[in-house]
Formats: sequence, structure tokens, C-alpha cells
Amino acid sequence: MILAGLQKNSFIDFPGKISCVLFTTGCNFICPYCHNADLARGEYPARFKLAQVIDFLKSRRGMLEGVAITGGEPTLEGGIVDLCRAVKSLGYPVKLDTNGSRPAVLRGLLEQGLVDFIAMDIKAPLNDYHPFSRDPKIHERLAASIRMIMESAPAYEFRTTCAAPFVNANSVETIARTIEGAACYVLQPFNRRAVCLDPEFNRRQDPTLFPDEMMRLKTLAAPFVRTCMIR
Repeated sequence: MILAGLQKNSFIDFPGKISCVLFTTGCNFICPYCHNADLARGEYPARFKLAQVIDFLKSRRGMLEGVAITGGEPTLEGGIVDLCRAVKSLGYPVKLDTNGSRPAVLRGLLEQGLVDFIAMDIKAPLNDYHPFSRDPKIHERLAASIRMIMESAPAYEFRTTCAAPFVNANSVETIARTIEGAACYVLQPFNRRAVCLDPEFNRRQDPTLFPDEMMRLKTLAAPFVRTCMIR
């Protein structure tokens, strides 16, 4: 297994823990505002073998409190089970970032107790994913992942990157109704300085939703979930 990147320290990627971040490469979505464009395209900013990562994690025992695995889309990686099992064998909790498109992989990880926290991105209402995925059944897979996470994940959050024109009051309320009763829903402002998968995305127009609009979206979503926050 080859990993595309390793961030040695993070205070924000694993809620409540000092973590390192492991990056896989390749994604089955085509989100125009994606800020990990090289990873999404399957390119390798760096190359780390699993053995190198394990050696690093062994050397950081007592300093790191968890490991976050992100991408790209980690559930596309054939070695994701082996990676999570190796990390867990060293005593580290595992957080997984996912787009939710592969519920069968999530089920396997959860049934084997290999993930402690799942963060699933929800891009838009489930029937409006055509800008992000060409899979005609993607809404079914996403719905299955949402149900599974809410029923089985030890800890989790759902997240929406708030970038116009994809996100507005109607879409956020629809998403919040879809995950009604969820433990946590996070609204993330789009970073207009990001280099996007579509290089023209934030050049054609300003997709930023400013603080007053973000607060409005939070107010709309909050009644449907236990915790709603802007990060």
C-alpha cells in the first residue's frame, strides 16, 4: 500500500485529539471546489509505504492521540482494512474521512471495529449529486452510508462545505432533514483562496458564503440535529 502524504501533527482533523493525518490518493467524485486536487486526480504529492508509516507511529507513541485517514477517498484504497488494522494494533484510535459512496466498505470497517470516528461529507441534497458524481445510484449508496453511520459508528459527524451555488438555505435544510437526529452536523465555509479541482471554479464567481449567511444556515439546520456548528 502506498500513501500519498503524511501530516505529522494536527489539532483539528480528529476532534478532541492531537493526531497525524494520512492521505490516500484517488477519488470517485468530481467536486469542482475540491481543495485536494492532486489527491483527487490520483497524483502522488509524496509516497509513503505502510511500513514507513508504522515506524513513524511507533516513534510518536505518547505524543499522538489518534490517526486521521483522509484523501482523496480512502474507501477506494484496497489496503484500507490493513491500514486501519495496523494503526489500531499500535493502540491509536482511527478517524476516517469519507464521501459515503462505498457503504459496503464502511460496513466492513465498522463490523471489525477498525474505526472510532467517521466524518462523512454531504455535498448537497442526495438527489442533487450530479455535479459531483456520475453514478446514477449514488443517492442510494449515500443514504445507506448515512443510516449505517448513525446506527453503528462509535462517534461521527456529517459535514457540508458551503460553496455557492451548490449550497443555500434550501439545500442545507434538506440535508439537515435527511440526517435528522444526527449527533453532529458541521458547516464548513469554502476557502476562496484554495486551488480547486476545477481551476476556474473560484475565478468565475465568488463562491464564498459570508459569516451572516453561515449563521443563517446554522439556524436552519440546528433544530434537526443534536449539535450544529460552523468550523
